[in-house]
Amino acid sequence: MRPETEAELAETVAGLNGPVCIAGGGTRGVVGAEPELSTAGLSGITLYEPGALTLVARAGTPVAEIEAALDGEGQQLAFEPMDHRGLLGTTGEPTIGGVVAANISGSRRIQAGACRDFLLGVRYVDGLGQVIKNGGRVMKNVTGYDLVKLVAGSWGTLGVLSEVSLKVLPKPETQATLAVSADDVGTAVDLMSTALRSPYEVSGAAYDPKDRQAFLRIEGFADSVAYRASRLSEILGNECTELEESRKRWADLRDVRAFHDLEGDVWRLSVKPGDALVIADRIEAGRTLLDWGGGLIWALVPKGTDLRARLGAFEGHASLVRADAHTMDEFGRFQPENHQVRALTRAIRLKFDPRSVFNPGLMG
Repeated sequence: MRPETEAELAETVAGLNGPVCIAGGGTRGVVGAEPELSTAGLSGITLYEPGALTLVARAGTPVAEIEAALDGEGQQLAFEPMDHRGLLGTTGEPTIGGVVAANISGSRRIQAGACRDFLLGVRYVDGLGQVIKNGGRVMKNVTGYDLVKLVAGSWGTLGVLSEVSLKVLPKPETQATLAVSADDVGTAVDLMSTALRSPYEVSGAAYDPKDRQAFLRIEGFADSVAYRASRLSEILGNECTELEESRKRWADLRDVRAFHDLEGDVWRLSVKPGDALVIADRIEAGRTLLDWGGGLIWALVPKGTDLRARLGAFEGHASLVRADAHTMDEFGRFQPENHQVRALTRAIRLKFDPRSVFNPGLMG
């Protein structure tokens, strides 16, 4: 099923006789036994006002098309969405609807915010085939933020997106990345925390235990970047060098390139940065990568490893990102919810999708 218009999408959903698996570009690894309902036919930028820092696009619009349009005006998606294709071995083109549905956000989240923080409005089709509009197309007439933000990160379980409105930001003139030596996770988190608390507007803070280096990004006008990088180097004190190819470094960190050619299951842990050292030790992963100042941990473990059981109780979430179908079915993609939250989640889903036709079982 590949509707070409919002009206066709609504008609298709209204006529469903059973569950479907919603897909955009098919790059995020969400597959099911159900027939696929693709939004790829709903493509195109419908409104772009660079002066108002707003862009409206149909859900199936490729992210690359949007980034090209923004780049032409010296602007960007500030939340720099991750591209999962290398990590998951998928093909196709990532779509903006998929990015919003999964709330995909990259390294700049610690400074600029997540995808949902830039979402001004949405249009979607609910489980009864009704077209719902919430929020606005430009910042000056935005209303109903709560529902907009609820849809972001719902992974298609509340409705099928047909159009999204986003706030965009100017692209920085330049950037610099400092590589700081750190022998362990605890030292790295301390360094990253110091950098993030500084007045020098760090927009990325990651750590690769294999290289024993923390990476810190500074963006803006060239003179400002040079000054702030110099001052931050003085504050940190450790062996600190400025890297070439800064943009490539952060694209690799965002897309977890270090894991692309390695065997094993991949987990994504969201934790308090102060707990990163304890969590990293507890998971006993063959390879880890930290982002968001230690708040995001990527872990590579042997196939079939139940990382949640190994972790036990902790403050955070462990999501299974890459695994075979059996492991994904056994452990589930997302962190299990406690019974109160699970009951609330199910009640919300029934309001949006009373026939339970959208991505059944995806979020418990």
